[in-house]
Formats: sequence, structure tokens, C-alpha cells
Amino acid sequence: MADVAKHAGVSKSTVSQYLNKRYDYMGVKTKARIESAISELGYQPNIVARSLKQKSTQTIGVIVANILHSFSTQVIRAIEDYCHEHDFHLIVCNADDNPEKEKKYIEMLLAKQVDGLIVFPTGGNLDLYKKMKDGDYPLVFMDRVMEEVEVPTVQLNNEKASDLAVTYLAEKGYSSIAMLTTSLKQKPSSRVDRIKGFKQSHKKNKLVLKEEWIKSVDVEEMQDTLREMFNTSSKPDAILASNDLSLIEVLKFVKESGLSMPEDLAVIGIDRVSFADLYSPTLSYIAQPTFEMGRKAASIIINKVKNNDTGDEMVYLYEPDLIPGESC
Repeated sequence: MADVAKHAGVSKSTVSQYLNKRYDYMGVKTKARIESAISELGYQPNIVARSLKQKSTQTIGVIVANILHSFSTQVIRAIEDYCHEHDFHLIVCNADDNPEKEKKYIEMLLAKQVDGLIVFPTGGNLDLYKKMKDGDYPLVFMDRVMEEVEVPTVQLNNEKASDLAVTYLAEKGYSSIAMLTTSLKQKPSSRVDRIKGFKQSHKKNKLVLKEEWIKSVDVEEMQDTLREMFNTSSKPDAILASNDLSLIEVLKFVKESGLSMPEDLAVIGIDRVSFADLYSPTLSYIAQPTFEMGRKAASIIINKVKNNDTGDEMVYLYEPDLIPGESC
């Protein structure tokens, strides 16, 4: 920085002002001289030294439970957009719904001194979450509530999402409705709440609920589970896929079984998928406001980092929307 200052004929503090984009009282010619000096000398600011001085790395870590979900990638994009607007960098890690992997990533990001974390919690690291919370470390949960740890959480009204789907099917005349969701091994609140909403909506719409038609399994087991469910005389006439990965497996099963939608089976999913309008027939689904949710999580964490403030709310609940298609 001293070399740049000497080359440009300005003080080190003026170069520092330039590097930190504080141009309010800086002349156009001064800015041009500093820019030219930086270019000629090939100067690159020392990010580590700057972070030590400012006590901030200007970096946020994001740990997603499973990056294969379209919800995850859309939320990450929104977080990245917001962070970019506020001059923060992003490090994204994928936990694969594995608590051990999540723990390693949390420890790695803390060691890299990221300013805060946005976590889609697996639910398997309560002690670590509590330790960060007790240490007043900037932390936000996305998609899943952890009742044991009071951390600002951004999530969908998952019970209502299932209710919208079941009510829509009931209004269309379907009465035998199944549900397929990914594993409940770690009991993620989003999946638990969607099942709860599915059951409550059956009661509200005076439908007969069949517990054996509610399936929570790993993606690899879904085809066998669907074949078993439909290899009986009493079959569902509609199915709710509780997320995009479940929906893909249902569509695969429909195609391989030679079924027609909605004549043989009505299908509706939760989560916005890019191919919904391109698929034939077009798909009905329940959409999450992913970009609004991602921006909210980013705004909370950056406000906490900058101002040590997260606001008064603990849970930021977003409402789902029904997008009707031809699949039911």
C-alpha cells in the first residue's frame, strides 16, 4: 500500500479509502492516479491482513442439508445475490443429510473465521448449534426449525403446503390420496410438518386417511415402495410428492408403469421445479417463495454481523402458493 501511495503521490490513508470504496471526498483525478498505480504495480490487497484489522472476513458460510433439492439451489442463489450486493463472499457446503459431514463443515467454516452461518440443519448436532448460540455467533437456520435452539429461522408454512395440495385434490374429486416423502431418519421439521398437514387436511376435507399410504423412504427405495403401494387391488387415485426428489421418482414410476396422468393417477408436488410447464401434462405443484426466503436469511445474518442485531422474530414463516396444472 505504501508503494501504491508513493507511486500515485497520495497518502496511505487515501489509498485505504480508495480500496474500501469510500470516495465521498476523493477527486476524480486522485482516483484515476490510484487506479493506475495499482494496475502498474500489480498490487493485490492482503485479504487476511485486512480481515484481522477489521475483525471481519466479509464471508458467510452456507451449509445445505442436500444440494440436490431445487429449493436449496434457488435459496443459495438468492443468498448469493444479497451477499454480493452487500460486498460479502459466500462459501457453500453440502451435508448430504449427514450430521457427521455437517459437523465437519461447521468446524471448518468456524476455523476459516467466516462472519456467520446459514444452516439447513440436519438435526444431528444440537450441542454444536447450542455452543454457537451461547457464544452469540451469528447463526440462521433455513427450512427447518430446531425447537431446542432459539435461532432465527426462515421456513415455509409446511402444514399449509400439504393442506393446499390435499384440498385441491379433494375439490377435483379425488378421495384416495397417498403421500411420498424422503426419509424421516433425522426428523427434519419441514417433512414432519408436511405429513402433519396432510393428515389434518384429510380430516378437514372428510377424507379417509390410510396410514399405509404415507411413505417416508430414501430416494433409492422409492421405486420399490411405489410398486408395492400400487400392486394391490385397492390403490390411490392421487399422490402428493412432498418435495422435488420425490416428484421425480413418482413421474419415473408413472412413465415406467404406463400410467396416464391424471386419468390413472393424479399427481401434485411441493417445490417449484423448472420442468413443470414443459412436462406433458403440465404439473400441478405447491410453490415456495424461495428467493424471498433466501434474501431474508441473508439479510438477517448480515444485519447480525454488522449490527449484532437479528430483529425480534425467531421464526419467519412464508406462505405457499398453489400452481395448478394438468396432472390433477
